[in-house]
Amino acid sequence: MIKRVPVVERIMSANDQIASENHKLLNDFRVFSMNFMASPGAGKTSLIELTVKELANNWELSVIDGDIATSIDADRASAAGAQAIQVNTGGECHLDAVMVRSAIQQIDLGLTDLLIVENVGNLICPASFELGTHINVLISSIPEGDDKPYKYPQMYQHIDALVINKIDLLPYVDFNLEYFLKGVEILNPGLLNFQISCRTKEGIKNWTRWVAENVTSFTGEELITHL
Repeated sequence: MIKRVPVVERIMSANDQIASENHKLLNDFRVFSMNFMASPGAGKTSLIELTVKELANNWELSVIDGDIATSIDADRASAAGAQAIQVNTGGECHLDAVMVRSAIQQIDLGLTDLLIVENVGNLICPASFELGTHINVLISSIPEGDDKPYKYPQMYQHIDALVINKIDLLPYVDFNLEYFLKGVEILNPGLLNFQISCRTKEGIKNWTRWVAENVTSFTGEELITHL
């Protein structure tokens, strides 16, 4: 009897193996890593810029920017003060562990404390592919609507922190924050969330301090108290 293994199962198994290798490599170099996911326009790159600017005086930051084309996002991360690598997926709607491994090989991990991976803007594909990072972060935004947890449950189930961006638009957009957070709680009870505005900088200090605490805990370096 011939047993057939689905192609998708083989692909996911191979990806998970490489993700595990990425994770070990980052651990060996004591590099704390975060995978940023979001829909297009939610504010991933803007949040990365602000995070880099806030933390670059204390730690060395590297950014892997995943996009279908162009190097616009990597250029912005580099201008903010990070070592930046652009990964063009050539039409793929997500990064995978192989792409991240190739990018990591171009980074000086010995001069990196925090690695941020900016995934391709999509609320479906990125949730299925492990990259080897330590934390998965989803950036959601007020203009997207308050029904996203109900429409994209897999994404909200597999994250470690949620950033709700563009809260300065709450008075002008039909967005029920209580309804949104209820959906999040059902899918991921107790999930840590940060309500911010990249435009007005509201809530950014709380976010960057949390990131700094994670880097400090992982690397063993002293936390800079002014953050």
